Amino acid sequence: MTPLDVLVLSRAEVEALLDPGALLPALADGFRALSAGAVQAADRTGLARPGEALLLSMPGHREGGPMAVKVVTVFEGNARRGLASHLATIGLYDADTGACLAFMDGTYITAIRTSAAAALACDACARPQARVLGIVGAGVQAEHHLATFPLVRDLDEIRVASLRREDAERVAAADPRARAVASAREAAEGADVVALTTYAGRPVVEPAWIAPGAHVSSIGYRPPAGELPVELARDGRLVVETRLAFAPTPVGCGELQSLDPASAVELGEILAGTTPGRRAADEVTVYKAMGHVVEDLVAARLVFDRARAEGVGRVVAL
Repeated sequence: MTPLDVLVLSRAEVEALLDPGALLPALADGFRALSAGAVQAADRTGLARPGEALLLSMPGHREGGPMAVKVVTVFEGNARRGLASHLATIGLYDADTGACLAFMDGTYITAIRTSAAAALACDACARPQARVLGIVGAGVQAEHHLATFPLVRDLDEIRVASLRREDAERVAAADPRARAVASAREAAEGADVVALTTYAGRPVVEPAWIAPGAHVSSIGYRPPAGELPVELARDGRLVVETRLAFAPTPVGCGELQSLDPASAVELGEILAGTTPGRRAADEVTVYKAMGHVVEDLVAARLVFDRARAEGVGRVVAL
């Protein structure tokens, strides 16, 4: 490749190249670097469009690798057009010259890195004996959580709840341990791990449903509020990717706006061993994701390096 050649990778190629088993330890390394101050990232910017639609931009760089910019769009009306509501692209740029190295689909990367990061947080915070997972939501993230959470816990039972029973049944069909349940309450009550994977603008569970010692994971993002009850974030052991999660949206999460950033610990701090993820067996731990470009940097770098090694993709001269 010449300095102005760009490697272009489709979604199918990205999906084939990105191994979840390799992604989990790479993400852990990225989160440790993030908490150590070794990742440079500008604040996420947002452009609002009619109908609650959004375009979000996330640039970042980690020393020793390329720069990256992810652009993600959230257009809920896309279902009427036969398109996914969340779409993304990622560009990689040489950190010395600024030349574009690669341009790839970011939709799959966004989905798998989000669920993989949540699985890392589950591994860091959930009790070792956790065996029951409740998933609330039956979209793309529910599908990916069903694939990544069993990588960190030996699950016996998985419950899936959705507003539409047929959606929950579709997701549950992917794993013999999973079954559709009638309500979010049925999914959450008595579960060791409760994963919220919706696009809801208001809480989808009640704190009273969460058992002592459970781990709650929330990856939904719908400003100005969101799917996670503020009481759970306030009263539980709160874990975030960075304390920027407390900033106003689109940088941070709507659910955390009224809380003190000092009340949370960063996932990278737990993974580095500087603070525990869980302090007591009956403590409720809560992971609230906002999404950070370090996750995209890590995943896109894995894809890019493997694509070059295996000769995958098309090279376009700019």
